[in-house]
Amino acid sequence: MIDQRRFERSPSDVQVEISHPSLGTFRVKARDLSDGGLFVYMGSHTSPPVGTVVQVRIGRHTGMINAEPVAMRVVHQQRDGIGLSFGG
Repeated sequence: MIDQRRFERSPSDVQVEISHPSLGTFRVKARDLSDGGLFVYMGSHTSPPVGTVVQVRIGRHTGMINAEPVAMRVVHQQRDGIGLSFGG
């Protein structure tokens, strides 16, 4: 498999709040983060299909980093989570 990533990934433990009209709002944990997006563990939550645009807020133990949600697109799915790309 060829790695086609444009951005270097960094391990992350940020909390991610994902919102979508048909899925509701839920919090999950990020595995890694880059300038292009992030990968989140979905746990027992239903994964949105590839191509779905969701609204995302990213937080740390001290609170949310972005007060207003940003649009992110689901770009791939794995058994344990989904990859989200900034720029919806």
